[in-house]
Amino acid sequence: MLPLLKRAFSGFLLLVTLLLGVPFTAFASSIPYSALRITTTGGGNITLAPGEVKNIAVSFQNKGSQTWKNDGNGYISLYTYGPKYRASVFDPGTWLTPSQVKRMGEEGVKPGATGTFLFSLKAPKTLGTYKETFALASENINWVTGGDFTLNITVQASSTANAPAVDPRPDDPVGRASSRQGLVPVSTVAPDASIGYSASLVTQTASKMKVLAKKTISFSAVIQNTGTKTWKNIGLSSSAMNIASGSSDFRNSTWSGNQVALLSQTVKPGATATVQFFFTSPSVNGTHTAKFQITADGISIPDSFVTIPVEVTGGSAEALDAPLESGVSNPSSVPAALITEPTIRVGVLIVDEETKDEAVITSFESDFDLIDTDGTILGSYPRGKEIRTAWDGANYLYNDGAHKKSSKPLRFVPKTPNAVMTITNFDRRLTRGTSFANNTFRNVLELRYNTPNNRTWVINELPLEYYLRGLAETSDSSPVEFQKALLTAARTYAFYHWTHSTKHRAEGFHVDAYQDQVYWGYDQEARTPRITGGVQATRGQIVTYNGDTAVTSFFSRSDGRTRNWSEVWGGNVPYAKSVPVPCDVGKTLWGHGVGMSASGALCMAKDGQDWQSILKYFYTGVDISQRW
Repeated sequence: MLPLLKRAFSGFLLLVTLLLGVPFTAFASSIPYSALRITTTGGGNITLAPGEVKNIAVSFQNKGSQTWKNDGNGYISLYTYGPKYRASVFDPGTWLTPSQVKRMGEEGVKPGATGTFLFSLKAPKTLGTYKETFALASENINWVTGGDFTLNITVQASSTANAPAVDPRPDDPVGRASSRQGLVPVSTVAPDASIGYSASLVTQTASKMKVLAKKTISFSAVIQNTGTKTWKNIGLSSSAMNIASGSSDFRNSTWSGNQVALLSQTVKPGATATVQFFFTSPSVNGTHTAKFQITADGISIPDSFVTIPVEVTGGSAEALDAPLESGVSNPSSVPAALITEPTIRVGVLIVDEETKDEAVITSFESDFDLIDTDGTILGSYPRGKEIRTAWDGANYLYNDGAHKKSSKPLRFVPKTPNAVMTITNFDRRLTRGTSFANNTFRNVLELRYNTPNNRTWVINELPLEYYLRGLAETSDSSPVEFQKALLTAARTYAFYHWTHSTKHRAEGFHVDAYQDQVYWGYDQEARTPRITGGVQATRGQIVTYNGDTAVTSFFSRSDGRTRNWSEVWGGNVPYAKSVPVPCDVGKTLWGHGVGMSASGALCMAKDGQDWQSILKYFYTGVDISQRW
């Protein structure tokens, strides 16, 4: 079966819902407030010196049926737990109360999306090992199922002095209610202190943004240590901003003074770190520039900044002399605020007799940690160390030279973000007769058993744009504009399922590597550099209809026309209408016929049509929108 033909399965869930007259939302979780923890600083293992303040970031996917909010009735926040409502000795004086830690950073998080909680801990003077448990709650409604986690904290003496914590200002009119973090301030240091410190911005959420006024924006930047010194922490400061007040004020309640973000993470020379932070769009229309200084170990790194051109619409009178950026999309097709690039979970391998009911995993590119889904580090290994894993019906087994077990799913996390992991006992050349092994995948691999289908998956968790690089839906030699059209449709399809999280919810991932869109991972990425170029050229852009994400079905070839959605699956989808495909006339239909004909799109690209025109031809009345 051709890879594109397999997309015929992608409409199955929609077919069922339409035939039964059941709305898509009916397949969402019946639990109003439920969560799946995605990331935790340090994997949940924290080391502090007495009196040291450290910033913690925890992210959860909204697995329930209700949208999370950070204000109003039922807002989502983090409380101490185990026992609940207890006063914690780690409260640095910046929590909402001694037992209520922090509200969610995002204004709203829909089901399937991810919310972030940034807060600080201050170590007590007494040395020892502590376990601090926290849980999410919907205020005055209920605790969030799956929203609890435990930090394993070691307080030990340090040979180096710690920078003092920032205390809330006594004259701060917002005070504790602002939930300001007790962040370590940027130190005032002698000029030569920066020797050995150098940084390079690898990538960021967006090169420019178009947003409404006074919106809280979540943003991420990947920063590489290009110097000779190992960093103990990395941060961003607003002190270097040439505009810090008035019409171009970007301040956000998550900042502490001029400290925008601080991540406690060891970053060796050549390694990278991802810093997530928040800022507020200015109140005045026009183009503004947010410029944040990159810092490491309290030192401002020379000539190292995160710069974000921000065009504000829907605010007060326009800023004077604010030139419009060239190449910015039509405002009607741009959402109110861009989001952080989604992290998608892909089911890549069912662990069964093909691999003798086990998965052997390593990384030949990076050292890596083995972490359970509670965030507990089970082991740290050098690159090339193979770990045998399996599910025995009751526990997850792993062998790193000794037989061990865990009651929680196992996550293999490379020390270098997005480094390549390998399933060494899986080779498609041997078991599936293909030309390539296709057993390498970027970023995290997770071994997870699920009860509904009684099977164990290896799940690949990675940024969505890297996922697109590993797709095998077209050849590397196809026309660039065709590639861009196909990749944007594929991005939209993946984003739809990331947002709705219905299709493979029970098995813990968003898309299947074979039944949804054919994904072969890093091996495919390495073989198709032009596909990677197409991904980069369309980064973050999806197909929308009236502002909502479209379901971008595509198939191999029509017989001269595409089909209305109603002809194939019933119901009415306004953007999935029949259109003629002249170059397919006289040919046999391959696939379901709804949406974009790949062969028709290929003809259009060869005739000089650009990728946006191709998409807008096959999907009626749609826009192309920048989402991250």
